[in-house]
Amino acid sequence: MVKITVDMDKCQHYGQCCFEAEDVFALDESGKLVYSKEADESRRADVESAADVCPMQAITVE
Repeated sequence: MVKITVDMDKCQHYGQCCFEAEDVFALDESGKLVYSKEADESRRADVESAADVCPMQAITVE
């Protein structure tokens, strides 16, 4: 499993990460980021891409 952490103090809820892994990251109805804390290993490349495009670099993938 891929472990995902988002530093919500850094996160500005831009949503760029949502496009890379829509099944892991999304913006809720109020525009705040919601995410899964784990993803299947098969999703690692997409989750890492989402972390790369985060303008605040708030996403950590393990």
